[in-house]
Amino acid sequence: MTRIRDLHEQWMTNPEYQAEYELLTPEFELAWSLIETRTRAGLTQEELADRMKTTQSAIARMESGKRLPSTNTLRRFAQATGTHLKISFERNTSANQCKF
Repeated sequence: MTRIRDLHEQWMTNPEYQAEYELLTPEFELAWSLIETRTRAGLTQEELADRMKTTQSAIARMESGKRLPSTNTLRRFAQATGTHLKISFERNTSANQCKF
């Protein structure tokens, strides 16, 4: 049986795959951060949803990385988990840097 991790390593040798994967990295990092923050707060998705006055499925979508939450939602998330929201901009050192 082929493992996803093995396929990913194989596909990362393809420049097109690697470029698309790197474009999604910020979304994956945000999703991971949301999950990590919720679990550190000792909350289930259902408990977090109750605190945020939303549904468990909305929390699941947010944690999936498929849909980016608004800054207002992130503020509510922070309040519900006993954290604070900090957004920062860092210098882009990748080859995919925007040129305006």
